This record gives sequence, C-alpha cells and structure tokens, in this order.
Amino acid sequence: MIAGADVFLDTNVLLYAALGSVDEPAKYERAVELLTTRFGTSGQVLAEFYVNAQRKGATPLTPEEAQEWVHRLSKKPFQPVDYRVVRAGIEHARRYRISYWDAAVIAAAERLGARVVYSEDLNHGQTYGSVRVENPFLPA
Repeated sequence: MIAGADVFLDTNVLLYAALGSVDEPAKYERAVELLTTRFGTSGQVLAEFYVNAQRKGATPLTPEEAQEWVHRLSKKPFQPVDYRVVRAGIEHARRYRISYWDAAVIAAAERLGARVVYSEDLNHGQTYGSVRVENPFLPA
C-alpha cells in the first residue's frame, strides 16, 4: 500500500478545479480548496481527467495544459492500476452493484489508505469497503 493520502479525489473534483471557474464558480472554489488537502489519485483518475479536460467546460484545456495538470497531480500520492486494484474493483462492482469504473476508484482509494472519496458519482454518505463517499458540492 502506498500511504499518505487522507482523501481521494475523483475525476470530477479535479475537472472543476481545472475548468470550473466560469461554468461552476462555487464548485470551482470548493474543488480548489480540496487541492490543499492531503489527497491522492490513481492512474485511472488521471487518464479520465486528461481526456475530459480537453472536451468539457466553456474553455477546455489544450493537450499541453491537460498534460501539465496530470504532471502536477501525479506528484501527489498516486495508486497505479495494477491487478490488485482491478480485482478489488471487480469485487466492489459486483458487491455494491455499481459500475466497474466507480468501483475501481474505491479500490484505488483503499490501496492508498484514504478513508474518504470525494465524488459526485456515488451515493453521498455511503461506505464502500473501507472508504466513505462524500459529495463535496452538496450544500452544508
């Protein structure tokens, strides 16, 4: 296990931080705030970010800008997608009846030792395996 992440940031949080200042200013501010925490990511999240950052938002990133974001984010605690993550993702997908991709995020967060996954894509407040999902964009 690669230690050092208190929380795990899903792709949508990173996209709001990179693209949301015009389209979603409140989500942008919250996402930027989360970038100051001890967070981790995974190979899957960075790949999803790279692709979607060039396609979404009023002003998508250029390939070079998206690559620079990936470079900076990869310096944080980072979980490669290896067989153990894939296997755990499959098990979580079957157990919780969620998509493999969401389950792989949970599996990567577990491997990093994160206790919380910030995401809009799963049930807010639900615990999956050893991590709890929180939607950081819900009103307090």
